[in-house]
Amino acid sequence: MSEQPVNDPLHGVTLEQILNHLVEVYGWEKLGKRIDINCFNSDPSVKSSLKFLRRTPWARTKVEGLYLATKRREKRR
Repeated sequence: MSEQPVNDPLHGVTLEQILNHLVEVYGWEKLGKRIDINCFNSDPSVKSSLKFLRRTPWARTKVEGLYLATKRREKRR
């Protein structure tokens, strides 16, 4: 069987990679302003944020959306 290409732009990208990229681009303070959730605004860390995002689908969707928008902007430069 031949495998078909995956059209999901997040295919192969882990949540940790997404989060680390966003923190690198925006920093915790700006990230917390863009997506207002406590794990970004109150004593933020990658570990605590990952735990929250894995249990909270709406927050993960927002983070993934910001990541995709950021990557599109970076591509245009």
